[in-house]
Amino acid sequence: MSNVAAARGRPRRPARRGDEKFGKPGRSRYRAELPLVDNSIAPPAKRLGVWIFGALGGLATTLVVGTRAMVKGLCPVRGLVTASDAGAGIAWQDLAGIVFGGHEIRDGDYYSSAQEIHGKTGSMPSELLRPLRRELAAASRNVVRGTLPNAGPTIRSLQSGRQRPARPLRAQIEQIRRDITSFQRRHRLARVICVNLTSTEPPLRLGKAHTKLADFDAAIDRDDQRAVRPSAIYAYAAASLGLPFLHFTPSNSALIPAIQQLFVQNGAPFMGSDGKSGETLVKSALAPMFAHRQLKVLSWVGYNILGDRDGRVLNDRDNKSAKVQSKDALLPSILGYPLHTHVGIDYVPSLHDLKTAWDFVHFEGFLGFRMAMQFIWQGCDAILAAPLVLDLIRLADLAARRGEHGPMPQLACYFKQPFGVREHDLHRQWQLLVDYLDRVRGRRPR
Repeated sequence: MSNVAAARGRPRRPARRGDEKFGKPGRSRYRAELPLVDNSIAPPAKRLGVWIFGALGGLATTLVVGTRAMVKGLCPVRGLVTASDAGAGIAWQDLAGIVFGGHEIRDGDYYSSAQEIHGKTGSMPSELLRPLRRELAAASRNVVRGTLPNAGPTIRSLQSGRQRPARPLRAQIEQIRRDITSFQRRHRLARVICVNLTSTEPPLRLGKAHTKLADFDAAIDRDDQRAVRPSAIYAYAAASLGLPFLHFTPSNSALIPAIQQLFVQNGAPFMGSDGKSGETLVKSALAPMFAHRQLKVLSWVGYNILGDRDGRVLNDRDNKSAKVQSKDALLPSILGYPLHTHVGIDYVPSLHDLKTAWDFVHFEGFLGFRMAMQFIWQGCDAILAAPLVLDLIRLADLAARRGEHGPMPQLACYFKQPFGVREHDLHRQWQLLVDYLDRVRGRRPR
């Protein structure tokens, strides 16, 4: 039974504080009937669906393999806040009850994708994969063909295999909705969490059509392909079903104001954007140190080199511009003044998913004396990001069980551009999460 159908016949949710910030959502053909919200927390589901847009990418594959490996005791539990002391005392979704599915534009399956990743980076050894082969095959059967409206030439070049025939935008949305609801019915899932892990898109030029839901619906109905990117179509479909949505990429089309209105209208929590797992994570932790000690940062220059499909996509100037903007935005907000910054991203095919970042920080201290700090960050992108996504899934599920809707500011520490949160200091963002978890446990925030 779908999330929308499950709510039928129950009282509508009363207006809650914060709704007014999104303005009047307008009328939509996808208006769900919502359950009355109270202060109780529903127990975790026996079976929770996770629908991934970009389902066979390196991050998605690492997420699926890693979840199943932890359930079977094939690897230690690492990198999960929800499995740490910070998350103690909260009834989290059992990892064994998560069922994966999703949309993908390339042929393949999880086992062959994991083997390819291991051959390039060594992160998924055969002894880990062999016991999971049957489960990975089952998850692969839940992956269906995705959509690429106005995706740009670089992302289009990634597609392989037989594609769905070209159809109007409204028909594409209806197909995505059918794919998700069929997945939910087939596996008898209590809820589905949608996660966007697609490649970084070229920035979408926003205009009148993106401000109000009625105008965006009109653009969809007249099949205005220029008004969307794939992320917008996926997010719109998730919002129309009233499903929680996590936007892990920097693409600006997913959470346009019109789609935000649809999420709020249908009572779904959402958050984004651009997962913070590497160099920017270090920046958001180190920059406050300079501010606390009154050391003036004059310049902060960073260079990133990476391979894999992410590197290939970011080698396109248009796609790269969205990522650079996301990575370069936080320093002035943390330090409180303008400074010289530069973010370089270069494609090095031989690195595959192993990324290296070198940062140079030039700062001024006592007596105006100038000094410098340098650091090198080397990591595997998918290994760093997968536990973040798993945490976010559990936290979004918790928010949905608590009847929350709209943005989830408590998740700011997971994102480079946290929606609706101006604070970029990692330590203060972390406190937002800690305070939220304390409230869930019935404690007074620290």
